[in-house]
Amino acid sequence: TRTMTVTPEHVKSYAAITGDYNPLHFDESFVSRTKFGRLVAQGGITTGILHALVAMDMPGPGTVFLSQNWKFTAPVFIGDTITAEAEVLSVHATKPVCQLRIVIQRDGGEVVLEGEAWCYTFAPA
Repeated sequence: TRTMTVTPEHVKSYAAITGDYNPLHFDESFVSRTKFGRLVAQGGITTGILHALVAMDMPGPGTVFLSQNWKFTAPVFIGDTITAEAEVLSVHATKPVCQLRIVIQRDGGEVVLEGEAWCYTFAPA
């Protein structure tokens, strides 16, 4: 697992890198008139915690995603603390490849993202 609290700085930095300045992330007046009602973090921040989890924790250094199949089930709001969890579903018999079940929850247990991914772990020669 890996946990983070989403801050306004994360949202600003992500926008600076990607160009995603959607008013859902920045304009309180705009978002107050939507079903969200308050500022939402970009989806890339939510999935970004998965990249850190896979690359740094499990399977660990040298690991990259081969494919992802997940869905956003609820928004992540600025100020939310989210926890990503990965569970190994299968391991390839002859390659450093594994299939993971992926879930991200906000404090309180609401699932905000779920799905699966395939990963490959590179090892130095």
